[in-house]
Amino acid sequence: MNSPSTDSDAALAALRYRHAARDLEHIVRHIASRYIAQQVPLTWRLLHAIEAEALADLGFASRHDALMLGLFQRPADLPYPESDDPVSFGASNALPAVFAFAVVAYERAQQEATQLATRNHPARSRRWARAWGG
Repeated sequence: MNSPSTDSDAALAALRYRHAARDLEHIVRHIASRYIAQQVPLTWRLLHAIEAEALADLGFASRHDALMLGLFQRPADLPYPESDDPVSFGASNALPAVFAFAVVAYERAQQEATQLATRNHPARSRRWARAWGG
């Protein structure tokens, strides 16, 4: 059985991780929103740029220790394309945190655009293309 101090340490570590993940998600959403507003498609090259900018955010780095920051770094042995092709993960659900947050931001923007198009032009909603490419 775990000692009370081990349990509290684990709970504190989990809380710190959740806080850092929420912080990083907010940063990624903010970065992605700039590109979404300009209707820039989510390409592999852009995804890498979003990742680099988010992980280099000085506020994020100052709010969390180096060990925590390392948990959000994509492993070097987990390569992804660096092309201008649209992002597609297929059926994979194992994504680096920044990639997942950016994809979710783009998906939400797509859903909102589709809902808006359906409300404004119901007849066109069936042919509505992905607003952000891909």
